[in-house]
Amino acid sequence: MSALRIVIGGGGTGGHTVPALAMLEALRARVPVDVLWIGSRNGVERRFALQNGLSYRWIPTGKLRRYFTVRTLLDLAAIPAGVIAATALIRAFRPHVVFGTGGYVSVPVVLAGRLNRIPIVIHEQTATAGLATRIAARFADVIAISFESTRPLLGATRATIVHTGLPIREELHQGDAERGRQRFGLTAALPIVYVTGGVLGAQALNRCLAAALPGLVQSVQIVHQCGPAHINGDLPRLLALRETLPPALRARYVVREFLTDELPDIYAAADLVIGRAGASTVGELAALGKPAILIPLPGSRGDEQTANARLLSAVGSAVVVPQADVTPERLSELVTTLVADREALAAMGARGKALAVPDAADRLAALIRAAAESRAVASAPL
Repeated sequence: MSALRIVIGGGGTGGHTVPALAMLEALRARVPVDVLWIGSRNGVERRFALQNGLSYRWIPTGKLRRYFTVRTLLDLAAIPAGVIAATALIRAFRPHVVFGTGGYVSVPVVLAGRLNRIPIVIHEQTATAGLATRIAARFADVIAISFESTRPLLGATRATIVHTGLPIREELHQGDAERGRQRFGLTAALPIVYVTGGVLGAQALNRCLAAALPGLVQSVQIVHQCGPAHINGDLPRLLALRETLPPALRARYVVREFLTDELPDIYAAADLVIGRAGASTVGELAALGKPAILIPLPGSRGDEQTANARLLSAVGSAVVVPQADVTPERLSELVTTLVADREALAAMGARGKALAVPDAADRLAALIRAAAESRAVASAPL
């Protein structure tokens, strides 16, 4: 097999996208790889794939819902169209393996792979088993899970279930705290709090932080990833709020739509992280040993973010606060209490490493390579 050809199907969130990129990094260290990513027309996976130089094609998609609305009928109608489109792409690309990363767009890709008798590997990033995963599991050969607590939720399946852990990008381990402080004009004298709402931001979190901001910057520095302005419109408001602060305090608040190459350094510099509890965020916190205040997204599928957050809470590395209970006063109180003892705070974060699998990307890459090689043997020369 000259180059391993892999179709990746899935996306919708960073949690369904970023771990696949980490896996690809590990896989490329082993063998030459040719990748086709199949996703939705405007999903976040499109941007990530193109930024990483991957071939990308979109297919019609319909959201998987647990409840019935008029929109449900339209979404259900899109699924067969997605399977047909994915089948044509797979037949043209002729992959050795199909990798489903989750999200509703992964389902037609996995179905198309099974129709073409391609080996299927899927990965569940969260502590739960999402609807897309439970459907795709019926057609998969291998199911990779990030946490052992997911295994019993999958029920009876023909697939082999393997605990790989959650891959995170190797570059996140290369952050430098001093470089992070220099990049944003911060100081080592005051604690640094990194606030993130994930790839798309979190408006409720942004607004709560905005109300608490004048008090918080009295004692901490904040780097705030607020999400794209075209999604939530918060960046202009937050920048305007920053300008109302006295100059000395203004320098303690940095707000950006999104962090790219700065992220490893900000993680290294941060004493505390405040954020949602998506799979990627929880995986990164555990791997990097960062303490956190987690505010799970309410109403996420199967309340998966609360389940993710509880994993860190159970080992004592995160404080979990339901969004309904978060007020500017409560947030300020929590931050002030936690950063008061930076040594204890660092120890709190280190406890999260018990959940991390340091070689998760390598484990997942090995599974995918084994599946691809079984296809190559069975149908050579593909």
